[in-house]
Amino acid sequence: MKLTLDLHDIYNRGADIDRALRAVMDEAVAKKAPLVEIIPGKGSGALKKRVLRFLDQKENRALYHRVEKDVDNHGRIFVHFRWKGPSRRGR
Repeated sequence: MKLTLDLHDIYNRGADIDRALRAVMDEAVAKKAPLVEIIPGKGSGALKKRVLRFLDQKENRALYHRVEKDVDNHGRIFVHFRWKGPSRRGR
């Protein structure tokens, strides 16, 4: 399951951006989603920097495993989660 957040509609409303990012992170944690795709768009890069700063905050950093910036499309960011499940050792 992959969650997607497109920020094109709210690119110029700071409070709405933070609220949307927080909501998608909370939803990923609640549903134990392995991947969240955030689409800030290809504009000047200011929105992408804002998203990366949000993800780099200490309380947000604790939620996910790693962040991947799409090499082919610099207007996408992938946030990967690692959930601990039942151990498969010894099987």
